[in-house]
Amino acid sequence: MKAVILHGPENYPNNYEVMDIEKPVCGKKDILLKMKAAALCGTDKRIFTGGKTKGVRPDSVVGHEICGVIEEVGEEVQGYSAGEKVAIANVIPCGHCSACLSGRENACLNRKAIGYEFNGGFEEYIRVPDICIESGNVVKLPESVSYAAGALIEPLACCIRGLYNTGTGFNDTVLIIGAGPIGLMHLQLSLIAGAQKVIVSELDPEKRELALKLGACRAVDSSKEDLHAIVMEETGGEGVDRIVMAIGVNALVDSTFKLAKKGGTVCLFAGFPKGRMSEFDPSVIHYNELNITGSTAYKRSDYLQAADMVINGKIDLDAIVSAKFKLEDFREALDLHMAGTALKVVIED
Repeated sequence: MKAVILHGPENYPNNYEVMDIEKPVCGKKDILLKMKAAALCGTDKRIFTGGKTKGVRPDSVVGHEICGVIEEVGEEVQGYSAGEKVAIANVIPCGHCSACLSGRENACLNRKAIGYEFNGGFEEYIRVPDICIESGNVVKLPESVSYAAGALIEPLACCIRGLYNTGTGFNDTVLIIGAGPIGLMHLQLSLIAGAQKVIVSELDPEKRELALKLGACRAVDSSKEDLHAIVMEETGGEGVDRIVMAIGVNALVDSTFKLAKKGGTVCLFAGFPKGRMSEFDPSVIHYNELNITGSTAYKRSDYLQAADMVINGKIDLDAIVSAKFKLEDFREALDLHMAGTALKVVIED
């Protein structure tokens, strides 16, 4: 079968290849999944270029946003059948570390994950191990959900965790920095949570246009427009209640803090480059009593909520998909993804 093998973090773009490998064997407690959609995300950029190495094994298959059809079910697996469409919650918490026991399984100290410790989605067939099945991480989907949307349940779950951490709710004003796939998911979730208005800051005109279609009240090109002035105009000079940084640009942290109202919350949602510092004025946090939070991964409850939203048509994930490629064309797909000009790039089979 075909698979994308990542040899190691060095020498991008020559550190991976699409090649033929042995089809995985489905053990007695496993599920063998036929990959139908596996999406590329910002984390994949960091993995392929060596910016993220934790849990990534040499000569392995990455890819953690996955949807497929069950090809084979191990003889000891209950509740699943060949032919069922499923999405995979790739993060598997241990359930007994201090983070899990304190209600933060998304930050599990001993977590394992499909696409890291286990081979991921950029291959024709994926072995789903017993600990993933036993943890309830294999979620059935109806035929009405596209394979691409099924794969995007994973990043949506991450955004739901970010929404909870940010505290967005009824009548809030929200600013989202960046209108990539994550920013557009945060936009839709903020409106669903009851935000009265959502402002989006984004340089790309096509992404701004889509943000407006999905419900943003303003879509601002901060390279040509005064974002601070627009935020103050929209909020009566007070600043916004909630801010989500959906792009990891260190230089924007200081100016972003200054757009929040007194008592507001800023979520540094995006992954920032490891080892790079941000410089900001701490008096802005002090005198405005700002709440600064981050967000990592998702809880299984977040994933199930995300799946329910997609199944019930409460959120549009297909609108975020801008390009689809076959597995054998992965290099072209990754090049487009790395260029940053597309929204969501999906590998389909």
